[in-house]
Amino acid sequence: PVDTLFSRYIEPGRLVVIRYGPLAGKVCTIVDMVDLRRVIVDGPTTGVARQQIPSKWISLTGIKCTIERGAREKTLKKALAADDVMGKWEATQWAKKKSAVEAKKTLTDFERFKLMVA
Repeated sequence: PVDTLFSRYIEPGRLVVIRYGPLAGKVCTIVDMVDLRRVIVDGPTTGVARQQIPSKWISLTGIKCTIERGAREKTLKKALAADDVMGKWEATQWAKKKSAVEAKKTLTDFERFKLMVA
C-alpha cells in the first residue's frame, strides 16, 4: 500500500468547518467544486444555506459522507443521516472543544467566578 502525504481532500461529501466570514464556526458539507479556489457548501442540518465559499475560508475535517457531485439538499440530508455524520462530528475532540468554548462565552460574571474558584 502506498501512503499518501495528505488524507483530507476537497471532495463532495467532506465535512468542513467555516473559519472566516459571517458563518465562521458553522459546520457544513462540500457539495461541488467551482474551481481551484472556490467550493459550493451546504449545511441543511446546521443552518448554512447552499453557497459558494473560498476554499481558504474552510477547514477540512476527517469525516466524509458518500454523495455525488452537485447533490440536491434532500439527497444530502439522507446521506448525512445514513452515515451519521453529525454524530461522528459531535464525538470528535474538535467539536467538544468548540462547544465548550461556546458554553464558556455564555457564562455570566458570577458563573465565571464560581468556575474559577471551583
